[in-house]
Amino acid sequence: RGATAPRGPGGSLLPVSAEMLLGLDVGTTSCKAAVVTLDGAEVAHGQAPLEWIAVPTGAEIDPAGFVECALAAAHEALAAAPEGRIAGVGVSSMAETGVLLDRHGEPVTPAIAWHDSRGEEQAARLVDDIGRERFAATTGLSSRALRTVAKYRWLRDHVAETERGVRWLSVGEWIVHRLGGEQGAELSLASRTGWLDLHTRGWWDETLAWAGAPAGLLPEPAAAGTPLGRVDSDAAGGARGAVLAVGGHDHLSAAVGAGAVGEGEVLDSWGTAEAFVRAVAPLTPEQVAQAVEDEIMVGWHAVPDRQNLLGAMRSGSALGRVLALLGVSREGRDELERAALEVDAEAGGIELHGLNDYRVALVNIGADPYPALVWRAALESAGRGARDLLDRMERVAGPHTRLVMAGGWSEGVAARAVKEAHVGPFERSEAVFMGARGAALTAGRAAGVLP
Repeated sequence: RGATAPRGPGGSLLPVSAEMLLGLDVGTTSCKAAVVTLDGAEVAHGQAPLEWIAVPTGAEIDPAGFVECALAAAHEALAAAPEGRIAGVGVSSMAETGVLLDRHGEPVTPAIAWHDSRGEEQAARLVDDIGRERFAATTGLSSRALRTVAKYRWLRDHVAETERGVRWLSVGEWIVHRLGGEQGAELSLASRTGWLDLHTRGWWDETLAWAGAPAGLLPEPAAAGTPLGRVDSDAAGGARGAVLAVGGHDHLSAAVGAGAVGEGEVLDSWGTAEAFVRAVAPLTPEQVAQAVEDEIMVGWHAVPDRQNLLGAMRSGSALGRVLALLGVSREGRDELERAALEVDAEAGGIELHGLNDYRVALVNIGADPYPALVWRAALESAGRGARDLLDRMERVAGPHTRLVMAGGWSEGVAARAVKEAHVGPFERSEAVFMGARGAALTAGRAAGVLP
């Protein structure tokens, strides 16, 4: 607090706002924080690692770790921010993972990571008992172990303490509650549980009963940006009294932060996992079933009255492995990018297979491979994968209207050129921490300081 005023790209002083917003984005590896002015400028940032405990099936964490991580990131951002009052605090988070509380509001089990394999057997049983197509058409999801409904059923089957649990909150909802807010359920996070009926925006009694959930396990779902109280302590580093709100699922909050939330607009967040998030008007059950059949998830967005199509592939992870194979670091790939830009798109015939797998393969390697050729081939394969994802979304909702690109892999000159050749023109988001910026803007709506 009390740091010098922030400067814009040209070095000019930015105006210091009397009111600012704090956004927190809790991802799988870290929590990112951004202090944002009422005109949307990010003026300070913070980041703290999230410390999971490794277990044979994946990972778990004491739920207090989520709060500690969020507070550490918040303190760092607020310490670097100009003077001003924090009017709102928004928290976005990973989906599927959640916290089970007893009647005193205390966690009764560790929180299981969304990617943990616990729940595989339960997910298979869910398909048998509910029906794959019916589950997809109602929830907008495929039945997999990562779904909250499967994770919770696993806890019921294997952990005796689960019997004491009376309330389930997602990670973002849990942090908001711990900072002083009411216990609430946010629609975009609820959409990833397998418990929400997309079409009624209410809980689906059938999957709740299947999971063995007690009455009242879930709060009534509401849109992102619903006010849930105020920060009630000094633990948040100077945000006491700020209005609290859940910013939604992290990918959707990133779309808010990137300004890609109009109907038909798409955010391509190109990180380790490449996520395509498209805002759409509410879909019919038939359209939802078609999307899930095409491996596109459907849920409510982090903006009111809009749904989203979400498709993803692990293209960033695959590209990182190719770089490692070539002996090039991510930070040192500029020269390789420039060289790859000069390579003909069809040269060599090399292809990268397995963009969505844990193992990838380079095939059709000819007699004269060289690094720029291999890298160009890898980028071309990623571009084709991106085009395929957009095509599957278009089969459900028609052509998109605008594409916004963000993420570390979009920084390369060849990566951008190849992507544009496959998916068409796009804009690049200049947001630093998109998810945190989106959570902050959503908190601004909750606090009544933004429209």
